[in-house]
Amino acid sequence: MKSQDYMALEDKYGAHNYHPLGVVIARGEGVWVWDVEETKYMDFLSAYSAVNQGHCHREIVDVMVEQAKVLTLTSRAFYNNVLGEYEKFITEFFGYDKVLPMNTGVEGGETAIKLARKWGYTKKGIPENKAKIVFAEGNFHGRTLAIISASTDPDCTVGFGPFMPGYEIIPFNDLTALEKALEDPNVAAFMVEPIQGEAGVYVPDEGYLKKAAELCKAKNVLLICDEVQTGLARTGKMLCADHDGVRPDVLILGKALSGGTMPVSAILADDEVMLCIKPGEHGSTFGGNPLACKVAMKALEILKKENLAEKAEKLGEKFRAEMLKLKEQFSFVSHVRGKGLLNAVVIESRDNVNAWDVCVALKENGVLAKPTHDDIIRFAPPLVITEDQLMWAVERIAKTLAQFN
Repeated sequence: MKSQDYMALEDKYGAHNYHPLGVVIARGEGVWVWDVEETKYMDFLSAYSAVNQGHCHREIVDVMVEQAKVLTLTSRAFYNNVLGEYEKFITEFFGYDKVLPMNTGVEGGETAIKLARKWGYTKKGIPENKAKIVFAEGNFHGRTLAIISASTDPDCTVGFGPFMPGYEIIPFNDLTALEKALEDPNVAAFMVEPIQGEAGVYVPDEGYLKKAAELCKAKNVLLICDEVQTGLARTGKMLCADHDGVRPDVLILGKALSGGTMPVSAILADDEVMLCIKPGEHGSTFGGNPLACKVAMKALEILKKENLAEKAEKLGEKFRAEMLKLKEQFSFVSHVRGKGLLNAVVIESRDNVNAWDVCVALKENGVLAKPTHDDIIRFAPPLVITEDQLMWAVERIAKTLAQFN
């Protein structure tokens, strides 16, 4: 079968809820992927930061296979001999009292919201059914009904109402708006991405998160940081919140927590917050399964062992410097922004150029990237990328942009 055959199968039998680039990936290793015709590409999306450790990292795969031969799932109806080890490992790794293991990033977000509401009622004394969660405009925390209720993206919301009550949405990177919202004594939490990835890699002002944390603390409001995409070394620190020296009250992790091998997410908090949820009030059949626990420990270990945060910081600076040179060269490149190896280039749509066409041409030149919000190309390669590989990609990005000049 050829690429067109596989694409036709998806088109005929699958829901049309994605608009993929026209490439059918068959295998991957490190920063490279190959299509079914064995054409080689450099992956500059990393499954939206899920493969920070690179495709099919040998150590992660080996641990996964070894555990899969022994025990994959017991559910939380029983204890298993891996979960406690993992819970100790990840809580010590990030410095929290407790972890609640889930599967997908959006489940992590849902769990954080439930946890914040429960804390609001049992600890803060908010009247029953009056708790509010504050979110930032432009957020992307996933696509379940509870999460899209906080979205300002019409693609996520139109045709899916009615929405969850108890949410307030304020502008991102606006401390005045946050301070005003927190005046309401029924606010239980402020949930925010330290950098808005899906929105187009919007980086807030320096110190924004630090000041937001101070405002929340002053009003006895939980700060929830969604680090599903920005965490785990992607932005040049282990957590993006580390850039501002912030320790969130609730931390949400996912994606690269498994190195891209399976869905694994986690919610971390201290006892004061986490122990508000009692047996039977929240759970997941697959959350905390032995296979996921073994994989997550190895995935985290690799981030530290291979110094991927430091690497992302250094190479991210180099990449943005190169993109700024291209901005000077090509007038349709209007903005370059990012942190670490989470970056975006904004393409001004003109008669002969738009972000989608640039990504299609990039594919033909051996680099895979994807537009977001029509005019923004996100560039986020696996963190195992070398400087030589990065410059290889930069050359091809430059060559591609020249085709539209």
